[in-house]
Amino acid sequence: MTIKATIWNEGRHEQLHKEVQEIYPDRIDGAIAAGIAHPDFEIRRGTLDDPDEGLPDSVLNDTDVLLWWGHMAHEEVSDGLIDRVQQRVLKGMGLLVLHSGHHSKLFRRLMGTNANLSWRETPDGDLERVWVVNPSHPIAEGLPPYFEVNASEMYGEPFDIPQPDELVFISWYSGGEVFRSGCTFQRGRGRIFFFSPGHETYPIYHDKTVHKVISNGVRWARQKHTDGRILENWHRAEPLHGRPDRPKA
Repeated sequence: MTIKATIWNEGRHEQLHKEVQEIYPDRIDGAIAAGIAHPDFEIRRGTLDDPDEGLPDSVLNDTDVLLWWGHMAHEEVSDGLIDRVQQRVLKGMGLLVLHSGHHSKLFRRLMGTNANLSWRETPDGDLERVWVVNPSHPIAEGLPPYFEVNASEMYGEPFDIPQPDELVFISWYSGGEVFRSGCTFQRGRGRIFFFSPGHETYPIYHDKTVHKVISNGVRWARQKHTDGRILENWHRAEPLHGRPDRPKA
């Protein structure tokens, strides 16, 4: 069955920073789309500066899994768009939040926390060793016990998120820090996967192992159960079995 995946990228670094343009000439969303291309995936792309902020209802309501990358323009995303995406997640749309998307309005709302962490960015980057701590998880399928990102932005604990439903990856950095770099959550009927490697000034989204993780994440996040009842708030005026007789005083 075809999975309809939409990759949303704010797209600002590619407009403003030459070094990012050189690494990602077709933008970050383009590199991800090329890396995860597969006959099973129908991929669409959108950016913040596109009409309807890149996610019109016609696209959002036809998306099985949404991938979200943002960094410098979190506050420019309208609350209306966040409302619409949140409701789609609650109704069963999968969501992959990538790298600095941890500070997006969307992720913070879904987590109910500030999603703060420690970070360090250097010209040469930190070595990041990503350990697969849950090898039986579908997102870890086909991965080695660990893989390395030679140049990465350091993200370190404590990470202000709720306890993840599942922890798939833990990263160690050459500076000594560790980080929960691959976490899953469920909100309503929607599955959420946060995956941290992916800073804009390093070619991380050209890495084949990173592509494998994201592809696995898309497959896992797709809600296969399509005929279940969507939870709504409704008035049940009559009890299911009628009103029982009250005991006599």
